[in-house]
Amino acid sequence: MTDNEKDTSLPDLVVVGAGLFGLTVAQQAAENGHTVEIIDIRPHIGGNAYSYMDKETGAEIHQYGAHLFHTSNKRVWDYVNRFTEFTDYQHRVYATHDGEVYPMPINLGTINQFFHSHYTPAQAQELIKEQAGELAGTDPSNLNDKGIQLIGRPLYEAFIKNYTGKQWQTDPAELPASIIKRLPVRFTYDNHYFKDTWEGLPKDGYTAWMQRMIDDPKIHVTLSTDFFDESQPLNKKALLGRVPIVYTGPVDKYFDYALGDLKWRTVDFKEQRYDEGDHFGCPVMKRVDADVPYTRAIEFKNFNPERKESQNPDKTVVWEEYSRSAGRDDEPYYPINTADDQKLYQQYKDLVAKEPEVVFGGRLGTYAYYDMHQVINSALIAYEKQVGPLLSK
Repeated sequence: MTDNEKDTSLPDLVVVGAGLFGLTVAQQAAENGHTVEIIDIRPHIGGNAYSYMDKETGAEIHQYGAHLFHTSNKRVWDYVNRFTEFTDYQHRVYATHDGEVYPMPINLGTINQFFHSHYTPAQAQELIKEQAGELAGTDPSNLNDKGIQLIGRPLYEAFIKNYTGKQWQTDPAELPASIIKRLPVRFTYDNHYFKDTWEGLPKDGYTAWMQRMIDDPKIHVTLSTDFFDESQPLNKKALLGRVPIVYTGPVDKYFDYALGDLKWRTVDFKEQRYDEGDHFGCPVMKRVDADVPYTRAIEFKNFNPERKESQNPDKTVVWEEYSRSAGRDDEPYYPINTADDQKLYQQYKDLVAKEPEVVFGGRLGTYAYYDMHQVINSALIAYEKQVGPLLSK
């Protein structure tokens, strides 16, 4: 087939993965007049942001863990508001340590409660500097040392060290400092979790938002379909070289693990139901102690207090979150990103460069830890710089 010929039996674009990256690219392609086929191995759209309503409690369950939208990127904010309105939800988190509940992230309230004191902001900063010891004023590259530098050893060991060990299943000294840099530390009593300009949850749920993104006759979705299964027509071998592809699955899987396996973290959930209207009094309760096997508990009703009239006042549902290393058959959630992982990913990037008609995106396709707004922004950029030019050939 020459560059000027087009296979009319195929759409203009195939998107592998119906998460936020894939849906954003598909929406942009359709808006620019192109036909799109989206395939996903799961039986639903939305990727890890998929949610559904629990009939017994009236809670919106985030099937793959809590998803909270926040951004300071006006372009992204304007874009998502085309498809959903947002509540005025502002995220606050609490942590249980040694039988006591503390506000998170680390703030002046946490510090004074932990040390049973009444430090001023300046006194608290001086205390942390002292407790950081030889790491004070440095910029460590690993999470362990960066945590001590940011909040001092006592607070780090109480609230971060064991939680991180449970969450990543990796020695914090082997993890990049960038992970903890995402966590704010404040010397005020402000316990808002995010500092972004805009924050909220979609008023009628994540799934409704994403359904509206692809509500276009030029977009077709095929679910429960494995891109690597050659017994069905929408497979890698049949499509490669015939149509531009946006791939959002694990990058190592795309190349059949030819260079080895990148390490990922996955999450298991254990559901608890209680005969009470509210169990924790907050949406997220972290469990930071080593003797508690799960990392946090999510009480979904508390994300949407505006839905109180439609929620069961006598029942609530809580999901306990257990983190572990992922195998090939597990859902990969987060890249572990050790130095060895980054070295291996750079080798996979060399293979990616040899796939000129395939655009790799999303957390899994680029081995990166993204929040939702970052995924959307990267998808908008990828459409402009990579996908659009492919479609205009």
